[in-house]
Amino acid sequence: MKPSTKMVIVILVILLLAVMLSAACGGGNDETEKPTPILTPSITSTSTPTATHEPSPTTKPTEDAAKSVVITIGNLTDLTGIAANAMAPITMALEDTIDYYNENNLIPGVELVVITYDGQTNPDRDTPGYELLRENGADLIFTPVPATPVSLKPRVDSDEVVLFALSANIDELLPPGYVFNLGVIPQYDSYTLLKWIAENDWDYQTKGPAKVGGAAWEESYSGEFLAGLEDYCSAHPDQFEWEGGYLTHFSMNWQAEVEALKDCDYVYPGFVMKSFVEQYRSAGYTEAKFIGSDTQTALMGMVDEAELWEEIDGMLFLRFSRWWNEEGEMVNRAKQLLYEYHPNDAETIIRSGNGYLATTMVYAILSIIADAAEAVGPQNLDSQAIYDAATSFVLTSDGVHRLSFGEEKRDATDSYAMYEARAAEEDIFRLQDEWYPTVRNP
Repeated sequence: MKPSTKMVIVILVILLLAVMLSAACGGGNDETEKPTPILTPSITSTSTPTATHEPSPTTKPTEDAAKSVVITIGNLTDLTGIAANAMAPITMALEDTIDYYNENNLIPGVELVVITYDGQTNPDRDTPGYELLRENGADLIFTPVPATPVSLKPRVDSDEVVLFALSANIDELLPPGYVFNLGVIPQYDSYTLLKWIAENDWDYQTKGPAKVGGAAWEESYSGEFLAGLEDYCSAHPDQFEWEGGYLTHFSMNWQAEVEALKDCDYVYPGFVMKSFVEQYRSAGYTEAKFIGSDTQTALMGMVDEAELWEEIDGMLFLRFSRWWNEEGEMVNRAKQLLYEYHPNDAETIIRSGNGYLATTMVYAILSIIADAAEAVGPQNLDSQAIYDAATSFVLTSDGVHRLSFGEEKRDATDSYAMYEARAAEEDIFRLQDEWYPTVRNP
């Protein structure tokens, strides 16, 4: 029997809490740090976090707000629950980007404000959180919590309020409405990854089809990702042979799955990959390449802590954005903000993974607001104008078409890049300069 959606989300965020950005929420002695009321309870605690019933303003309008139209972004996230640490760098990226926009008047005539509601990663709090954010002036909703777009889609569609999500499966975005996903789609990740492998990494015409499989805990992303791998293998039997996808109820013992996948050429090791990777390599299976996506790069701090670099050497990562060791419009902007606002913690945040790179998604939201303000004038800016601008939004970065929405399109990512883990440098590196188009059908 499959676990409930609520249980899947809870388990997933507990895992995230254990491994992501433990220093991102802490203060240090950085005088420029903007305090945020985020608590970091232990994941072993049995106490119930105190609920935050009112939205908390986390950015304040400047003196120019009196002369500007104020657009309020309702941030429905987790401040005190089991995902607090996991959500912290995303809230940090949201606040920093908005402060930068306000300080530099990048949307003339518009002042941006964030109010935050602590949903504690509890789906039962999504609707009351949404209502309180709206009552306190939220013109649109932003959420990094995976279950929230599902909970709120009927409501935001009815109210005609735009919701920008950072995580959603493609079925959750249909029919197209007021939920816009700025993150990646697991099925599209797997299709695009295997197409790239067939064209760039595996000579199937000489070697025959590559054997592909995977094992993971039974959480929503990995289940959809593995299903996508299987669908692509079935559609391209000359290129790939499916060895099986195995989902477990959060077991740490992978012996059966390791044996089932021992003959693979490519193996997906799950979202939280530590125990599977260790057991697969310890069993003597060294030929297969591990494969993954942005989900694993969110957890690179875990790779450092577990000293997994030798085990994952050569692992392929399909990624939506540039990595920290590159130069480019979006990643340079993220580094600029990170070092300007959090210089004491910047290196730790970078080594922890891709959480703060959510600045790219926030930039896309603010670009949509800017487009709407230009189209209707700041004084006429409202949720409907933002919706209209979103449905025709295109983001080009470094001369490449990167993100877009349309009248019927609610998933933004249009191109990816491929990266490889290198044990010698203990980092991941881009394999090609070109961006690879998103594959939406197997």
